[in-house]
Amino acid sequence: MALENLSKGIFRSLGLLKNKRKLDEDELKEMTRSLRRALQEADFNIRQTKEIVDRLEQKLREEEPRPGITLQTHALNILYLELVRILGPPHEFQPRGATLLLVGLYGQGKTTTTAKLAEWYRKKHSLKVAVIEADVHRPGAYAQLQQLLEGSSVEVYGEPETKDAVTIVRNGLERCKAADLIIVDTAGRHQLDDELVVELEHLSDLTRASERWLVIDAQVGQAAGPVAASFHGLAGVTGIVITKLDGTARGGGALSAVAATGAPIVHIGVGEKIQDIEKFESNRFISRLLGMGDIQGLIDLAPEDLDEEEALRLTQRLMSGRFTLNDMYKQMEMMSKVGTIDKLMSFLPGSFLGGMGAMSKAQKEGMQKNLDRYRTIMDSMTNWEKNEPAKIKVDRIRRIARGSGVREKDVRELIGQWNRSRKMMKGMGGNRQLNKQMRKMMKDGDFDIDPSSFGM
Repeated sequence: MALENLSKGIFRSLGLLKNKRKLDEDELKEMTRSLRRALQEADFNIRQTKEIVDRLEQKLREEEPRPGITLQTHALNILYLELVRILGPPHEFQPRGATLLLVGLYGQGKTTTTAKLAEWYRKKHSLKVAVIEADVHRPGAYAQLQQLLEGSSVEVYGEPETKDAVTIVRNGLERCKAADLIIVDTAGRHQLDDELVVELEHLSDLTRASERWLVIDAQVGQAAGPVAASFHGLAGVTGIVITKLDGTARGGGALSAVAATGAPIVHIGVGEKIQDIEKFESNRFISRLLGMGDIQGLIDLAPEDLDEEEALRLTQRLMSGRFTLNDMYKQMEMMSKVGTIDKLMSFLPGSFLGGMGAMSKAQKEGMQKNLDRYRTIMDSMTNWEKNEPAKIKVDRIRRIARGSGVREKDVRELIGQWNRSRKMMKGMGGNRQLNKQMRKMMKDGDFDIDPSSFGM
């Protein structure tokens, strides 16, 4: 998950108010000191850190928590609103019929981002997308873009032997004029110099680009602010894409510094794979950061070939506690199409299913290995065994273990996990508030789940 260390730091700080109903000055001071340290370790600048912490402290003193809400949850809600305010509203972009020009300094990940955006808009908006590779300074840029989009229906245009970006783009626009969305990848520089500005102006005029997005690496931290401001002022940037947000402790600095320039953050890169890009919406991003979950974001991860009716049927069986290993296997197959356990859990409320959403990275990796082993075991089971796991005896356990190349203990562990999951989900069926929300969610697509359903 992006900014995982910041998330842990925030929970550690607000945890000082756990089970508190009345505000204690000493505890409040200790909590704000801890929170200030967590924000600064994530590279938020001093001014923003002070503003966030001061406003939290003021509101905790002035506002009474709603009846039944603990001081910790009250503080969490205030912090959520403050962070959303700092990062700003989402950028509205209508991709159909648009031409998108990507700009940025050298080595920020523009070409990879070009491929990610092309595939994202192709899938999410069902568009015919074309990309033009206009980086004439970096050898292999066109070949890289072709490789990234291999197997995709996205059209890739480039002239690797041509050294004039304007010529390439002019020819590319003619070739790709039937596309719904055209994305142009441009060359970078080590700094925003006059030559780069002139080239970008020519390309912007030629393409009549409706959007000009700056691609910037999260690792630059607070330095992202001045870079974004420079491009924003000189090249007319309309949006920002922040890359590599998953792999740096400085991501908070990049996010907050860019937001301070007034240039909207449109997308964030959260991994190396082509699908590892997200639309940036501060409310949903901060909700995940603070352990409140993002159920709509989880739904958005679903691949094109996911059978929604089957997913709904499985969800209903799971919630009732009446599910077999066959159901469990199908559920795991669907999960593998969506992503890893680590990625999936980042979209769930932190206290979901007894705290599963807040598991450490090592715990999630261990769980992923277990699930992979469970699938191997179930591949060696008969259909009857998967439908009647409670009736599997010693002889069958021995045969399944031999067939799947695991220990008999591992087969018993799978059966035990199925039984525990069944009892837990059956227990959740008794949570009337959660049941009502889940039924509503599945019926009309309202994904706004009350965190109190999970004990938050």
